[in-house]
Amino acid sequence: MPVVRYTIRLPDLNMALPCRVSVYAEGGKTKIGMMKPSAMLKMLSDSPALSRVAQEVEEAIIQMIAEAK
Repeated sequence: MPVVRYTIRLPDLNMALPCRVSVYAEGGKTKIGMMKPSAMLKMLSDSPALSRVAQEVEEAIIQMIAEAK
């Protein structure tokens, strides 16, 4: 999986990214979770450009989590 890197100079997105991925145990199973960047960004901005970046980041993280399972 390639590393996804963004250089963003917009304050709204900087508050939402980088995204945290949590790894934890629950009921004897290892779980991987995250808050979706697209949902977090909606609270901060209605910019279509930022929304597209957040969606790209979200898709990359979801793919990384799927590959980790």
